[in-house]
Amino acid sequence: METAVWSALADAHRRAILGLLLPGPRSVGELAEACGLSQPSTSKHLRVLRDAGLVRVERDAQRRLYAIEPAPMADLDAWLAPYRQLWSASLDALGRRLDAERAGSGRAPGVPRAPDPNDNPARKGIDPP
Repeated sequence: METAVWSALADAHRRAILGLLLPGPRSVGELAEACGLSQPSTSKHLRVLRDAGLVRVERDAQRRLYAIEPAPMADLDAWLAPYRQLWSASLDALGRRLDAERAGSGRAPGVPRAPDPNDNPARKGIDPP
């Protein structure tokens, strides 16, 4: 995975532009208006995205339309796959715990009970042994 892709994706405006391009190609003016940026600023962001290989330019008469280039996104998705499995396992464990709490047991099997702050003798005015 190229550093240029990570650098391009680090900026929130560029991620927003990619999101706007999901439905299909758009002009600089359309993107600038949707992002609330000036046209020159939007063009600079598009140049970074283009240089990173994340977007391509299509000619439509006198207009230039920008579209997502899917290959780098597929590379990014492949790189993230093992991490997605880790997140899924963690979310599955959380789901099991929440299901157990809803079922009334208060905790999933093998998970110890959390200490109750009200069980602290010092808070009840009782001296600890």
